[in-house]
This record gives sequence, structure tokens and C-alpha cells, in this order.
Amino acid sequence: MAEKEPLSLPRFTRQSGVMTQGEIAVEGQPQAPHKPCPQCGSNKVWKSGLRYSKTGADVQRWLCRDCGFRFSESLVKLEEKFDVLMQPGLLQSCSDLAEGSVCDWNRSVKEPFNDCSFSFGENVESHAVTTVGKDLNVLRSYSCKRRVCDSARSKNLDSATIEKVAGETETTTQVTEAKGVVLEYAWKMKKRGQAEGTIKDRIFRLNGLARKGANLMSPDSVETVLATSDWTPANKKFYVMAYLSFTKTFKIPWEPIKVSCEPKEVFIPLEKELNALISGSGKKTAAFLQLLKTTGARCGEARKIKWTDINTENSTVSINTPEKGSRCRTIKVPTETIAMLNSLPKRSLYVFSAPGSLEPPKARSMQGVFSRTRDKLARNLQNPRLQQIHFHTFRHWFGTILYAKTKDILYVKQQLGHKHIENTEIYTHLINFGSEEYHTAFAKTLAEEEKLLQEAFEFVRFSEKDQVAIYRKRK
Repeated sequence: MAEKEPLSLPRFTRQSGVMTQGEIAVEGQPQAPHKPCPQCGSNKVWKSGLRYSKTGADVQRWLCRDCGFRFSESLVKLEEKFDVLMQPGLLQSCSDLAEGSVCDWNRSVKEPFNDCSFSFGENVESHAVTTVGKDLNVLRSYSCKRRVCDSARSKNLDSATIEKVAGETETTTQVTEAKGVVLEYAWKMKKRGQAEGTIKDRIFRLNGLARKGANLMSPDSVETVLATSDWTPANKKFYVMAYLSFTKTFKIPWEPIKVSCEPKEVFIPLEKELNALISGSGKKTAAFLQLLKTTGARCGEARKIKWTDINTENSTVSINTPEKGSRCRTIKVPTETIAMLNSLPKRSLYVFSAPGSLEPPKARSMQGVFSRTRDKLARNLQNPRLQQIHFHTFRHWFGTILYAKTKDILYVKQQLGHKHIENTEIYTHLINFGSEEYHTAFAKTLAEEEKLLQEAFEFVRFSEKDQVAIYRKRK
């Protein structure tokens, strides 16, 4: 009996809903695509979901029941689109491609595929090739004339833009070279015993000149930057002082330029405004401000006050870490100041440090807390004058009030720790306090007079009629 030929089933194209290309019209039979499994050649393949492409067209996925290989219709049509033969002109099946030289694991991954006829830059779009074969899909042809890693903006640059980019590159190079010179300058200043704050300020000024395009080793270049910059006269004066120190360190001959700068009038607040800041601050900040007010110390000197520098019996505070070449000194303070200092926890070496700390507090952190408190009080009290008060304002107020009371410039010089009388004149501002209001008090006994003097009252006269001493203090 003659052997029956295999049943050839028709294929249809879905128009409205049921049959698609690659589906079989007989129910109960395996549904196969145009071609058998490209891995093993079996016709026992089943649908296995859809692959969603970027173009929006869904691609049918297939699963082989014999070898478990999962593929799509694009793989089946691969041999019709590309020539992947070892010898051009002959058609090779997809199974040969999977088992051929591309997927031969005995070969090195880096070994070139000389037997492949793919052209560079051609996308195979196949899911059949393995990890080794997928390298063929990413081949690109790069021209030697192509600009690598270049944005679209910089492909067509005019001459002006090229000069600008070149100028910026030159400036960056100068800044980089200046950093090494500035670092060497800072190290020499450190060895000569300059204060850390002074070194940081001068480094900032020198780096600012370098960023403006100045060559620090050329005074003419620096003078050009100083002449063309928009800095204020006061700020420019600090740049000149920093560069003058730089030239002296490296022995560069330079005659500093003259900068006419008229100093602004120093703001001297009222005592009641200082008291408002002290009473409205926190416990530690209030004690710090009270110390500045009654000693006239600088912020850095007050930060470094230790518990051993406070004498409770004599109501004195010793400043043993002076700044800017000042002298060490011991200042008599009111008992109120001693009480506020002793109320702080004694769990650190320095009075205003955090518990357990062996270092003085940072000036920036204390300044930040004070600034927030001051601005808040200025809004609540509707007094914008409070925003003009800084830590150093307390020193100016102390020197001015002390000179107004004693009229002794040498005594003020000793209390401020100055070595030269010219520095003391900066802090003794001739202000007319005649229009201010005063607090008045009377003392009949020696104990009452001592208490008033500790509270910064000044003696006016003795009334013989009432047998009392009259004292006053500015509000």
C-alpha cells in the first residue's frame, strides 16, 4: 500500500479576529510558524506570548517542545534578509548558524569572525544567536574623520567661540598653576607663625586674583586685574594687602598701588539694644554676649576662655589667648557676668565648648546662632537697628563707653589689650550721649554704692541735704 503523504494544512491571514499568519486552521493540531524550530528543526512548536516592539507591531513568540528553544518570526525570516554563509552565494540554514562558528564555545570570544559576511553597522534583529553571536549586532563603522564624544553644539564653531573656549582653557590652566604657588605661600606663612585666620583670608584673596586671570608672579598682570575689577575700594584694599604679603614672601619687587578708601562710620548701639539681644538669646549665647559686652574681648579671644581663667571671688576674667598681637589682660567684670558664666555646665575645658570637647567652639557656628536670634528679635521688636550689631560691635561699644566714662585713653588702651595708641583711637568714637536717657539710683550705705558700681552705674554727686550718693547709667 502506498505511503500517505503528510497533510499539508493551509495558512491564513487574520483579518478580523481568529487566524493569523503562521496559525493552523485545524483544531487540535500543533500550531507552527512558516519554518520549523531553528535550533533542532522540529515542527512541534507552540505559541509563547507576544514581543512588543518599538514600532508598535506585536511579534509572535514560539516555543519548541523538543529542545525548549524560544524564538520569534523574525528569526525564521533571518535567512531571507541576510547572507550569513561561510561562502557567499550559498544559503545556510538558521540551525547551521546556531551550531556554526558563531556559537562555537571552543573559540575565544575575542577571536574575529572572519567567516561571517555581515557588513558593519547592520542590525540582525535576531533572538537566536547566543551571547557570542550578539556581538555581531553591535558592530559599527566609525570613520576616521568623525568627531568622537562631541556634542552637536560644538561641531560647527565659529572663530569667536573657538577663541572664547581657548581663553577659558588658558584661565583654567593659570588657576591650576596658581594653586601650587598659593599653597607654597601658605606653608611659608604657617612656618612664620601667622594666624590661621589671616592665612585663610589671604589665600582666598590670592585665589580670587587668579580666577580673574592674573598671573601672581607678574605684578603688572595683577595691577591690570585690580584696575579692571568691579570690587569696592574697601575690598580692593584687602586684595592689595594680600598680594603685598605674597610679593614680600617670594621677594618680587612691587610697589603697591594706592587705593583711596574712606572707612565707614562705626555703628555704636544703645545699651538697651545690647541688653535686648542678651535677654532674647539662649543661655549659652546670652552668656557669650554678656562677656563681650563687659570685657571688650574679640570673638576669638572670648571663645578660648577656659574655666581656669574665671576668678569668682574677685569677679575677674583673664584673657590669656589674645589675637592680632594684643596683650594678655585681666578685666574686672560685674557679678552678673560671673553668675551667667557659672550657670553653664562645666563639662569641657573651654567655657563655651560642647560637653566633652577639648577644642574651643567654631566661630562660624556661634555666628550662625547669633545671626538667627538677632534677626528674629529685630522682627519681633520692630527695631532694624539690631541687624547692624555683630560680635565686634560689642568691642567698639566697650571702648567708646569706657573712654566716655574715664576720659583716659591709656586706660582704655590697657583694657582693650592694644600695644599702640593708634589702634585704640579706632575704638574710641566721640559720640554725643547727651540726648540719651539715664537710669538713676541712690546709695546711702557703702554696700549699696558697691552694688551700683558693679552694675556699671557712675557716680554723679553727693547730696548733702538728703545725705545720699547719686548714681546714673545710660539706658
